[in-house]
Amino acid sequence: MFTGIVTDVGVVASAERSGGGLELTIDCSYRDLESGESVAIDGACLTVAATAPGRFTVHVVLTSLERTRFADYRAGQRVNLERALRAGDRLGGHLVQAHVEGVGKVESVEDRQDARILNLSVPADVAKISVPLGSITVDGVSLTVNAKPSPEIIQISLIPFTLQHTTLGERRVGDQVHLESDTIGKYVAYLLDSRKD
Repeated sequence: MFTGIVTDVGVVASAERSGGGLELTIDCSYRDLESGESVAIDGACLTVAATAPGRFTVHVVLTSLERTRFADYRAGQRVNLERALRAGDRLGGHLVQAHVEGVGKVESVEDRQDARILNLSVPADVAKISVPLGSITVDGVSLTVNAKPSPEIIQISLIPFTLQHTTLGERRVGDQVHLESDTIGKYVAYLLDSRKD
């Protein structure tokens, strides 16, 4: 379990195809990672396979490659990182499983005084769960849905801290992002849909 509060921005040291999947090695500031630990990389929970001073390696399986944008990652790319919650940690963002549900696309970027506004086109199942002032995770960052300009467009507002401490400030029109809708909302929607059957 995660909260969507990014604790480091790492850099992809290498991205190599391996056994149908992808081996990603990430340079980071974490110094006490252990093999078997879970780390969210751009909002996707992956298992640490190996560690070295200031870096770690994960294996991205084929099914994860099919629902994320990891297949396009290259050396030098910056990524948002978060370690899994420990019992007693503050829940600073919202409950995040780090299970990427789909890929969205940046449709517009607008700077407004003290915030940057992004409109994202999102898959229908993510749009269904996304409600104004509800929670959404974008590239591993816990955010609030600012508005829904249309049924499959959600709007997010990025404050200066988020722009400085995550990779979201680098996003431009046409860029893709990992998405995870609100965990509680997903379960409520599923239960309501199942009652219709």
